[in-house]
Amino acid sequence: MEEKEYEQTIRPRLIDEYIGQTEVKENMKVFIEAAKIRGEALDHVLLYGPPGLGKTTMAFIIANELNVNIKTASGPSIEKSGDLAAVLSSLEPGDVLFIDEIHRMPRFIEEILYPAMEDFTLDIIIGTEGSTRNIKIDLPPFTLVGATTKAGDLTSPLRDRFGIVNKLQYYTEEELTQIVKRTSKVLETEIEDEAAKELALRSRGTPRIANKLFRRVRDFALVEGKSIIDLEVTRKALDRLKIDRIGLDETDKEILLTIIEKFNGGPVGIDTLATSVGEEVSTIEDMYEPYLIQIGMLKRTSRGRIATQKAYEYFHKNKQGTLL
Repeated sequence: MEEKEYEQTIRPRLIDEYIGQTEVKENMKVFIEAAKIRGEALDHVLLYGPPGLGKTTMAFIIANELNVNIKTASGPSIEKSGDLAAVLSSLEPGDVLFIDEIHRMPRFIEEILYPAMEDFTLDIIIGTEGSTRNIKIDLPPFTLVGATTKAGDLTSPLRDRFGIVNKLQYYTEEELTQIVKRTSKVLETEIEDEAAKELALRSRGTPRIANKLFRRVRDFALVEGKSIIDLEVTRKALDRLKIDRIGLDETDKEILLTIIEKFNGGPVGIDTLATSVGEEVSTIEDMYEPYLIQIGMLKRTSRGRIATQKAYEYFHKNKQGTLL
């Protein structure tokens, strides 16, 4: 099964099927119901938080709950005003337009989006230099759902145009256990309670990772001829994948050890750190840092990244970087 098809198969369709993010869910229920009672388009919605927490899933749920169509795009893919115009002009009244990675949208595209969000009009210049003309197109009322891992990179004018702003939080072990069990039912692969808990424990508080690891554990169980995923095969699979009991993988450990051993615990600039571990700055900032900060092993300061006392204890090292 392809990754996209797999995600669509296990993705919940309605708010009541969505596990976790209780406060966001309860508030969205109210806003959606109020919009339906008034017969109006829902206010524009901004969803932000680390990758894999369910921003795309929530966007699709919003459309399903409103019983409208959803059109999708990503910030980097909207390169010309015509790209945005084509998407906007295809919307029906009340539709949802979901733009992922909205912080990566070009600034001139963002400025075209302002009147579309506020007044439901598209105001663009067409033609080549010397023969340009301005055209205005009336748009039906619609709901823009923007998703970003970097809310701080959004400009104030864009951020201020979202009437509903939701931050998605990391999931608890209990919530992730429920998600793993739900995925096992959808995919008709039985998993023992203790195995589901173990998988949840190593999933970095992130449903996308939990579901990805479930697939890999399922592979190990299948090859070993087990009809039920048990704790033994789960631990064996995750150990083979080099994911430890708190969800750290080899790259997490390399980042922390590089700060401790090469830079005396920090502070070290993100560019220098990225070069040292052979990763892109954006990869470290988006995929690794949020969780390391969340569990208290990394600090981000104005002078650079610092390994905390908890990180030293994890590796059984003292402040000189030597073993205790």
